[in-house]
Amino acid sequence: MSRSRCMRFAVFVQGTGNHIAGWRLPGASDNGESLAVMQNIAATAERGLFDLLFVSDGLATKVKGDHPSFVARLEPTTLLAALAVTTRHLGLGGTMSTTYSDPFTTARAFASLDHLSQGRAAWNAVTSSAAAAAANFSRAGHPEHDHRYEIAEEFVDVVKGLWDCWEDDALPRNRETGLFVDPAKVRTLDHVGRYFQVKGPLNMSRCPSGHPVIIQAGASAAGQNFAARTADVVFTVVQDLVEARRHYAGFKALLPRFGRQPEHCHLLPGVMPFIAESDAAAKALLDQLQGFLDAENALALVSARIGHDLSGYPLDGPVPELPPTDMSHAFAQTLMSAARRDNMTLRDLYNLVAAARGHWVIYGSPTRIADIMEEWFLTGAADGFVVLPPWFPGQFDAFVDQVIPILQQRGLYRTAYEGTTLRENLGLPRPGSHRGVGAAAQ
Repeated sequence: MSRSRCMRFAVFVQGTGNHIAGWRLPGASDNGESLAVMQNIAATAERGLFDLLFVSDGLATKVKGDHPSFVARLEPTTLLAALAVTTRHLGLGGTMSTTYSDPFTTARAFASLDHLSQGRAAWNAVTSSAAAAAANFSRAGHPEHDHRYEIAEEFVDVVKGLWDCWEDDALPRNRETGLFVDPAKVRTLDHVGRYFQVKGPLNMSRCPSGHPVIIQAGASAAGQNFAARTADVVFTVVQDLVEARRHYAGFKALLPRFGRQPEHCHLLPGVMPFIAESDAAAKALLDQLQGFLDAENALALVSARIGHDLSGYPLDGPVPELPPTDMSHAFAQTLMSAARRDNMTLRDLYNLVAAARGHWVIYGSPTRIADIMEEWFLTGAADGFVVLPPWFPGQFDAFVDQVIPILQQRGLYRTAYEGTTLRENLGLPRPGSHRGVGAAAQ
């Protein structure tokens, strides 16, 4: 199979399931802080030949009204380092904020993960949309949306520059001569910019993958330009096939402006599949979980996604016309577009958000799920998907054991991993070590 035609898959991991009520089903995981739960998910993903296991993060929490996995969750890089020990091929991706972290620490953390996993690390570079995070980092306020992306642009450049300070063969470890490190092959960065001043070099040799894979999810104009310039994988938020094709074509057209090939950045829409022996049985599973919804919690999730408090609006009235805010543009745009397109009531909208936090929800037999994904993949709407199982382990097992074989039979998905690093498995080039370095380190 041509690598360019291999469907890509990532699994979005919430220990309590991606549906807000998924943990309530018998046999479902209810603990996002359990290493055993996470190891089981990782083993299933690797059995399914997934490219990537992805762990999100947040820097503020609401004990009441938030998704259970957002209330109590592990710090991503710590968890992923543990999972590196029990996996061999699976990419390991985690979130770290460019607004509330620093470039040296970020570069070091993901370089460490890349070494420990032998080239399987991925960094989800986010600008943090939640204003509440500022209070946890001694900040007087949260930067505005476009300002956050200005910071992020420089932040990522510095991180990549630090990864490039070492050449691949800078550690000869020559026992005969006693030369452990070749000083001529380690350079300082000497970055002095608007937001950061970082000398370098990183106190760690070059990553096995050159650079860990970079993930991004922005959908605003600033976010798309940032992703087109820096990202290897983009998680998208879509609900409609026509809109998805339009977004896919528009984004791929941006890449050559930054000297990049369209096939070197993969667009993966988020999708929550409900899988059963028939379409009706799958719909019944969705309805069962929707029956657990609490209006207060669901409204809190909708309000967070679109940046407006909706608690005072009638649930069975139309979704109000609301101006854009400084919150997550991708989700807000997608949700408001879906509400207008489908004439939703506010209750319809909160049902949608409570199910998958604004991501696309599909249900059906394994064949129907495979048919939908094939159409999106072959008609220019996606390079693959970020799968958000509504609960673990049951629905993730169903996807891997029932849907994946169908896609393999159709020649759309790999039957073995292509390489040992995440870049090799994604068909991405390995970056050289020549960018952004200064004088030889002393």
